[in-house]
Amino acid sequence: MTREQAIKLLHENMRNQNLRKHCYAVEAVMGALYDRLNVENKDEERERWKIAGLLHDADYEVTKETAKTDHTKKILEWLRLFDVHSDVTSAIASHAWGYLENAPEPVTPMQWALYTCDELTGLIVATALVKPDKKLASVTVDSVMKKWNSPSFCAGVDRRQIELCSERLGIPLSEFIEIALTAMQGISGYLGL
Repeated sequence: MTREQAIKLLHENMRNQNLRKHCYAVEAVMGALYDRLNVENKDEERERWKIAGLLHDADYEVTKETAKTDHTKKILEWLRLFDVHSDVTSAIASHAWGYLENAPEPVTPMQWALYTCDELTGLIVATALVKPDKKLASVTVDSVMKKWNSPSFCAGVDRRQIELCSERLGIPLSEFIEIALTAMQGISGYLGL
């Protein structure tokens, strides 16, 4: 599957611009995490990480009424129509671990990267939105950490899920935030931030 095919699939099934932007953010972070975790950069493998990030929530609008039972099932069904590496589908399936009944636990670095960065992108966006200029350029690791330590800020963000970056990927939390923030700042124009 090419990025162009993935974008087309995403846009055909997701109309909400904010949800699309979330998917773009996760795609960018997945590329940056691949770069951090892999000494030998293989373009094809890196692209798979990014496509998993781009499509991980592609069925969210379609399944939002039954998300607790159906989220990821539709996108995995749609992906059967394409030549998609099993790394991509297994990462998408496991990103719903703990949310969707019977979702598999992440095992591989790619799966853990998607699982741990998904929620972080929302926290970073929320941190940008409370800045006077509402820009990612104004966000720092320190400002994200300050919000992190305020449990009422983005109370729905599962901080424990994000913290697994240290245990499962060997990336300390502050570095993980820096990687994600830098990746998102790199596509701030696409994110409107």
